[in-house]
Amino acid sequence: MPQLQIKNHTTEIHFFSELLPTISEPLNMVLIEGGTFQMGSPETEIDQRETESPQHNVTVPSFFMSAYLITQAQWSQVAQLPKVNRDLKHQPSRFENRAMNPVESINWYEAVEFCDRLAAHTKRKYRLPSEAEWEYACRAGSKEAFNFGKTTTTDVANYDGTDAADGKWSGSYGDGPKGIYRQKTTPVDQFLSNAYGLYDMHGNVWEWCLDHWHNNYQGAPTDGTAWLSLGENISYVIRGGSWDNGPQLCRSASRNDINPDDSSYIIGLRVVCEIPRTL
Repeated sequence: MPQLQIKNHTTEIHFFSELLPTISEPLNMVLIEGGTFQMGSPETEIDQRETESPQHNVTVPSFFMSAYLITQAQWSQVAQLPKVNRDLKHQPSRFENRAMNPVESINWYEAVEFCDRLAAHTKRKYRLPSEAEWEYACRAGSKEAFNFGKTTTTDVANYDGTDAADGKWSGSYGDGPKGIYRQKTTPVDQFLSNAYGLYDMHGNVWEWCLDHWHNNYQGAPTDGTAWLSLGENISYVIRGGSWDNGPQLCRSASRNDINPDDSSYIIGLRVVCEIPRTL
């Protein structure tokens, strides 16, 4: 397996680069080694919500995850590939003409179509991450509120570091300082990665997951698979927080939900590639 030196790390990280039709910037997929972790947040965590409980052990098999959020340039390239189930806009983002900024303003079905077109083009099993895979990859072995520690600053992530006018959040978290509010997305490589070589796991844009929304983790799968329910009009999980949220919503355990038909300039995606299993 080829190796890549991710900046801010001294260890080498296994990866492969997926070449897209015409752009020079490949889709870098990082190997996330499987393991067992405690999903959710403890009651002692600042701004903990009942939706993040109960904490429970989950064993996640190995998989590949895109090192960066899917960029506008990458979206545009894949959107030109043959249709699988639905049409895609080539440039859906509110913050237009920023090739290295994350794509946003896409709904869940469009995110799935992106994965389906990428899978058809590459003959690999691309999809959205399960919620468990997302949190496992985000934490990168950390048990703190953020993968880099107990608090955060706007020097290391893109979120609203000012107090919300309506009082819904504080611009600081724990003992951390207040910061700035950029009011827009930032390039996907602007900040340092976590220990697994993944960028922007806190802030910038929320990320679609495969899972249907559940109000807590009672009865959740423990094998890393997506938690799906029978029924209609079910919302889907989004993870990671965004440039337009306070730091509380950017924690590793923070989770939210949205209707799959809805899109927003604070929601994008990151993709997973399954590792072929052998008997």
